[in-house]
Amino acid sequence: MTGGGGLVLGIDGGGSGVRAAVAHAAGGPVRATASDGAANVRSVPEPVLTERLARVVGRVLPPGRPADLLSVVAGFAGAGTPGRAGDAGQLVAVRALRTALARHGCAPAHVRVAADSEVAFAAAPGCPPDGLAVIAGTGAAATRMRGHRLAATADGCGWLTGDDGSGFWIAREGVRRALRALDGRGPGTVLAARLAEAFGTPVPDPPSLRYALVDGALDAAAPVRLARHCPVVVRAADDGDAVAAGILDEAADLLAASTAALRPRPGEPLVTVGGLLGPRGPLLERFTERVAGWGLVPHPVGDGVAGAVALARAACAPGADRSG
Repeated sequence: MTGGGGLVLGIDGGGSGVRAAVAHAAGGPVRATASDGAANVRSVPEPVLTERLARVVGRVLPPGRPADLLSVVAGFAGAGTPGRAGDAGQLVAVRALRTALARHGCAPAHVRVAADSEVAFAAAPGCPPDGLAVIAGTGAAATRMRGHRLAATADGCGWLTGDDGSGFWIAREGVRRALRALDGRGPGTVLAARLAEAFGTPVPDPPSLRYALVDGALDAAAPVRLARHCPVVVRAADDGDAVAAGILDEAADLLAASTAALRPRPGEPLVTVGGLLGPRGPLLERFTERVAGWGLVPHPVGDGVAGAVALARAACAPGADRSG
């Protein structure tokens, strides 16, 4: 599985989109990248996931060279539950990925489906084997890595039963607290008018505004669609709205609580990723303040595709563990 002409493929599939990159197995910069729609294996139907993977694979692979692809590592949101044989997310991801590869005539010797946190953590400088990764985008989870493998998870339970501090959680809390303000259960906030406008139903009077918010939230009930309104809350906080700022503070508290559940050790690597905790993420400063007392310094990464490439290259090394 060695050789300068060989290629590796890294894929990072999250709730907001999937990104792929191809590179030489021996090292060097990425040759090509491509992206497509959402790829959470528990919320995207398998045929749709397969089509999206097939498209990004086709865009990054050099034409007429399927045999050059030696190793593939793909991380997916919703895959990789530790200690659970026959995990449904893993099975969906494996089938979709192998079908997508086969459509392009690829049969690499090494194909690994990983959790999105595994490839995100591997994107840290030096590709460390052990440490923590915290994801906060559409969903949210804190994870512990041992030997480049997911060893434990706190939260990541999905939008209905968890994902505390995620983009979906922030957007939903924005709607909830705007409704409380309208009927007198909570303090005043600009969120009601701004969210109604974002939902496409701006109205002038509080009674109509209330129904516009309820209807708008129901129309956007799918996690990805509602999570897209998270920036409305972020902008309101930046403009000085106390209710919106409180939502972001609570989101950072929840993400820190998930991290604390994994018993962090001072100085160990901590990777953060996702729209909220990646580089310049709106929760990064708040989260950094909360974990500083544990001797942790977050290393934000934009996505996990570089980590997926690093793990795919590692699998090409002589004597590497090539188990799935």
